[in-house]
Amino acid sequence: MKHSEFLTVVVGSGISGLYAALKIEQNINLPNKVLLITKSQLGESNSYYAQGGMVAVLKENQIDSVNMHVDDTLKAGAGLSETDTVKFISENSDKVVRDLLKFGVEFDRDENGNFTLTKEAAHSVRRILHSGGDATGREMEIALCEAVKKNKNITIYENTSVVDLIVDKESKNCYGLVAFHNETKTYEAVYSNSIIMATGGIGQLYKYTTNPIGATGDGIAICYNAGAVLQDMEFVQFHPTALAIDNPKTHNRFLISEAVRGEGGKLCNKNGEEFMAKYDPRKELAPRDIVARSIFSEMHKLNLPNVYLNATIIGKEKLLKRFPTIASVCKQNNIDITKDYIPVAPAAHYFMGGVKTNLKCETSIKNLYAIGEVSSTGLHGANRLASNSLLECVVCAYQVGSNLDINKKIDINNQDENILKRYEKELELKPLDTDEIKQEIENLMWENVGIYRCEKSLTTALEGIEKINSKLNREYKCLTKEEYELRNMIITARLIIKSALNRKESRGAHYRTDYLNTNEVGQHSLSIKGKGEISFVN
Repeated sequence: MKHSEFLTVVVGSGISGLYAALKIEQNINLPNKVLLITKSQLGESNSYYAQGGMVAVLKENQIDSVNMHVDDTLKAGAGLSETDTVKFISENSDKVVRDLLKFGVEFDRDENGNFTLTKEAAHSVRRILHSGGDATGREMEIALCEAVKKNKNITIYENTSVVDLIVDKESKNCYGLVAFHNETKTYEAVYSNSIIMATGGIGQLYKYTTNPIGATGDGIAICYNAGAVLQDMEFVQFHPTALAIDNPKTHNRFLISEAVRGEGGKLCNKNGEEFMAKYDPRKELAPRDIVARSIFSEMHKLNLPNVYLNATIIGKEKLLKRFPTIASVCKQNNIDITKDYIPVAPAAHYFMGGVKTNLKCETSIKNLYAIGEVSSTGLHGANRLASNSLLECVVCAYQVGSNLDINKKIDINNQDENILKRYEKELELKPLDTDEIKQEIENLMWENVGIYRCEKSLTTALEGIEKINSKLNREYKCLTKEEYELRNMIITARLIIKSALNRKESRGAHYRTDYLNTNEVGQHSLSIKGKGEISFVN
């Protein structure tokens, strides 16, 4: 096994990982001291597919304030958002936007050079920046990718999966990681003062998702295996409006941005009858969990695979200028959004749970950090406010990248030597049909751990995931990238199911038909390996 050493390693090449690597390089400014690892190619991530935009409380936006944004976020979070975290991220939004411009990131402006802002569900004012009309994530990802590629002090490992963390036997300190080079199927022990996990979400655990094929919960499973504390694993956000047409090439459904409803689009049934007023007085601009359940209910009542989004009322000129990507993708599917209704249905979109961190992005394991969707900072609570995700990504990346202690020394002599032995050992394993097993997980999770849950469905899911795990028959070492993803999907799915079973209430995105009420006191759920796995704390 090859051994190497870097001052800092960033795992993941979404917006949070890219931006963190750039900020760390500014801090260190030494050649070959920052390593960026991605299991695919640089730039392939959830971030790339983010359309709506990024929240920013800008100083020049006189109708907005930090207090207003905090209030909106806390309301959407259904009693589980942490006020200090929300305030910290909101207060730093203006500063980070100005800093992103230095790395080539641009946001749409009007003819006077002012940022154009939009409004989405549960926001009280227009405060959402966008780029390329409806391609904010893509434009940010492309700009940051170019900046990373041009930076000679950042080493990049593409097609490399992180499969384990090197920690001590007590899971108190992290010394590095074990990397699996997908093409050569070789392993490398990478030692570092700081490991920053920015591995993204879990959407591919579900049959219908807006997430790309790589969103398999890798960072969550790896951190859990290493002994890190996880938080609120039951909270999966289902976006109300994904294009109800499957794309077998990308293994996901195309997102129809919430901004379409923010600009006036209306949800309706096949007869053109609007229905959201029956479910919530805020109609299309109710929080995402309410809109997703409303659509799901309409589909169930009429026994139909989707409802429709009427964007024609926005007006052709504004519609095509504001949503060029959506218009293009719909056109490829023979839908003219200026004339036709768009078939939409809910899909797994964002994960509010993850690796528990503090405001310094530190996890429960020293020298291990988590940023972006893999983390649980306390910002989103039980239900993420629209477009807060990109803001969290960049503020936390800025925070960790600007404040790392690069002079600290670690003693790798205290590492658990059994970790490397797991991957050095030659095992007689037969290749698995990973596609077939992944499909079983996706169906199981969608049918039993989806928008609506209950004791019976969750128990069925837990029994099912254990049967699937017996087919994998690999606790640690696997043969391929796809097998490692499958291992991580099973670990993550099990944790989501167990947390959902333990939360006997309905709150935000977690809706149990056998426990409809919301508990008076909001409590986080913590998942810790080897310690009963699930416990609740205030």
